[in-house]
Amino acid sequence: MTLNIVLIEPEIPNNTGNIGRLALASGSNLHLVKPFGFEITDARLKRAGLDYWQHLNLHYYENIEEFFSKNEDKKMVFLSSHGTKKHWDIKYEDDLFLVFGKESKGLPKSITEHYSDKLFKIPLYSEHVRSLNLANAVSIIVYEGLRQLDV
Repeated sequence: MTLNIVLIEPEIPNNTGNIGRLALASGSNLHLVKPFGFEITDARLKRAGLDYWQHLNLHYYENIEEFFSKNEDKKMVFLSSHGTKKHWDIKYEDDLFLVFGKESKGLPKSITEHYSDKLFKIPLYSEHVRSLNLANAVSIIVYEGLRQLDV
């Protein structure tokens, strides 16, 4: 079973590097949608991804429109602190696309409004926390998927 991790306009190279390592460890594909908040050659990205980056099944897109155009027939779910459904209610299946927004703002409002029926969140149990670190959130979602798929 393969999952697809999608990062819309990631901003922090260390997060993207760690998510790359997670993608490889979990057998997932990584999709990166530009613009990035860093250069893909950034040493922090490579350091966080160690020497694994070369082994990733990695896809780049110039913008959100290209991503949706190339993947219009794919099943997707969207992760946002604004979601109303909890992440354990996601119906994981092979080739599912797990779409995450940028660290500072999350997913664009146009996406959260258009895909509101496919919008999920990781519950937070403290009023002092707005959201989780992106790399941590991706880890939670991917490994819940692997657990449900019982890979």
